[in-house]
Amino acid sequence: MKLAVGQLDPKVGDLGGNRRLVLSAIRRAKRAGAELLVLPELVLLGYPPRDLLLRRGFLTAAQVEFRRVVEETSGIAVVLGHVAVAPSPPANQQDPSASSFQGDFPVHNAAFLLAEGEVVGFQGKFRLPSFDVFEEERYFLPQSQARVVEWAGLRLGLSVCEDLWYEGGILGAQAEAGVDLLVNVSASPYFRGKPALRHRLARRWAELAGAPLVYVNLVGGQDELVFDGGSFALRPDGKFLLVAPHFQEGIYVFDLAAPPVTPPAPDGLPELADALCLGIRDYIEKNGLPGVVVGVSGGIDSALTAALACRALGRDRVLCAFLPGPYTSPESGEQARSLAEALGVRLLEIPIGPVVETITQALEPHLPVEGVVAENIQARVRGLLLMSISNATGHVVLCPGNKSEIAMGYNTLYGDTVGALAPLGDLLKGEVYQLARWFNQAAGREVIPEGTLTRPPSAELRPHQRDDQDLPPYEELDPLLSSLLVKNLSQEELIEDFGQELVREALARLGRAEYKRRQLPLVIKVSPKAFGMGRRWPITCGFSG
Repeated sequence: MKLAVGQLDPKVGDLGGNRRLVLSAIRRAKRAGAELLVLPELVLLGYPPRDLLLRRGFLTAAQVEFRRVVEETSGIAVVLGHVAVAPSPPANQQDPSASSFQGDFPVHNAAFLLAEGEVVGFQGKFRLPSFDVFEEERYFLPQSQARVVEWAGLRLGLSVCEDLWYEGGILGAQAEAGVDLLVNVSASPYFRGKPALRHRLARRWAELAGAPLVYVNLVGGQDELVFDGGSFALRPDGKFLLVAPHFQEGIYVFDLAAPPVTPPAPDGLPELADALCLGIRDYIEKNGLPGVVVGVSGGIDSALTAALACRALGRDRVLCAFLPGPYTSPESGEQARSLAEALGVRLLEIPIGPVVETITQALEPHLPVEGVVAENIQARVRGLLLMSISNATGHVVLCPGNKSEIAMGYNTLYGDTVGALAPLGDLLKGEVYQLARWFNQAAGREVIPEGTLTRPPSAELRPHQRDDQDLPPYEELDPLLSSLLVKNLSQEELIEDFGQELVREALARLGRAEYKRRQLPLVIKVSPKAFGMGRRWPITCGFSG
């Protein structure tokens, strides 16, 4: 039996555009001779639709597009993720913040089987993720009843994303009932190492059911999230029948009777770069923006940000600005120019000294302009100029901040934090260096100047400034932040591993900077726990552990 999987890149809320993507996939799968096409979770709505699901008329419009898809399934069966109407639960009809935002009708998040212009059957999602970036309990009702859908003499076990990750449940019941094929439709955001977790889980289910398993995942960027695709199919013995590429749209066809293919390699720095580039590209493309502005300083973060932007968009859509101040070294200028030349991008050079002097003179009669006040004036003038360039060109600013600096509040609000998107905001400082070196290696030439890679990092806001004067050394700070932010270790565990002085300082600075992070641009998520929608921390907080 010949099957096809469609790794599609829908845009949240673009119901008509997403329907056209689906119909194009159906036509391509039919031309390839596929009998069954599998498409991702909520492919018509896009994922995550969030409060669009509560917007009056949205689900009604979505049902219209769904029926149009159903009508186009002659000659091929299609499994896709969509919403299924659910029984009405009790609702709060008194509080207007509840009664006005309960949507058109309650729904399950479901996988449907369509064939010959009809809905053959569906399976609702039982496990509704409500951790990290997920909030499905806010929008969907669970369906605990496991179904086996019969089609063309086969028994299919359909499931949606999260049900793959739990023992028992929907897949366990389907395996016990006996199925000929397991199909999981997913919208599973990427983080480093996640593909291997999916493979392990899917192999277990295929072996348990004694049946092949097809897993199809969304691809593309959606605000902070990047979906990596990486769809696959497994035989009951756990060997791969299909390994679709990561971070690429496409229709991928395979035969259940074919010999196994080479298993996928673990993801590494190339996949990390692909994830960040896809996140940049889809943010710009899906929002109809002409390009990006990057303030390059001669430092590593802005250099890597500019390099990723060029890889994602092409050099003609990237504009760089070098904004030297009173303490900018000649080496910084040389490295900013070398970077722009290597990337082939236009570089604006605008000295900030005159503007800084004007602001200083205006403030000095009223308050002392020294220390952090004087430093932040420089950073905020740069932010003002970058946003002015953005206004003049329509290009949005990319914020170059990394996770280590963001965690410690080592940034200036309305200065180097301005922008629409922070591509490096989920990379620790050491990871920035690793990816920058890989970038040069992959390019086969020096794109990011060697001087940028080897000189001590500095904000250059005062004479001879270095990051390690203001922060713990990154080689000590980064492992601590990983243990704190990703592993969520307790203060006692952290002190045991890293020492009391470093831990107390890091926790204090992390807490003080929470209000800054709430105002940051979107951070592209590439780790299990990124700043942004997945970390909901109170700003006013008395707990420092």
